[in-house]
Amino acid sequence: MIKKPFLIKNEKYYDKRGFFQEIVLSKKIKIQIVFTALAESKKNVIRGLHFQRKNKQTKIIYVVDGKILDVAVNLRKKSKNFGKYIGVIISDKSDFSFYIPAGFAHGFMCLSKTCTVNYKCSNYRDANSEKTLNWDDKKVNIKWPNRKPILSVKDKNALDLEFFKS
Repeated sequence: MIKKPFLIKNEKYYDKRGFFQEIVLSKKIKIQIVFTALAESKKNVIRGLHFQRKNKQTKIIYVVDGKILDVAVNLRKKSKNFGKYIGVIISDKSDFSFYIPAGFAHGFMCLSKTCTVNYKCSNYRDANSEKTLNWDDKKVNIKWPNRKPILSVKDKNALDLEFFKS
């Protein structure tokens, strides 16, 4: 089991036409991708921090267009790093994807005028087990670049870290 998020180098091959880029190679990462999604957002939108209590998802995040701050929060109750987060800036110019193992809440903030983010997931979305961790939870203390984000109703009604301890 992979215990923490990490960056996956994406090989990029250039020629006179442009480029070809490999996003996920199963020989590098042992993950079965069953669900792929795209999200387009405006600047200062935060999507997340989302988590499925059942059917947990491993995710590989890739930015197709724009720039984001991508965040993964450890919600593995038995982990010494429970409640800790890792954040990484990813753009369409990056030569990597962000691997987030199951057991982590995930979210991102759009830093450019717009952004398009590709998610590759190991499990299907399960709306009945989906929960959202409060983007502004003081115990997690994420250093978001904008303190007045645009949020969905679901994300505005998110749960604090204490909920995920039970």
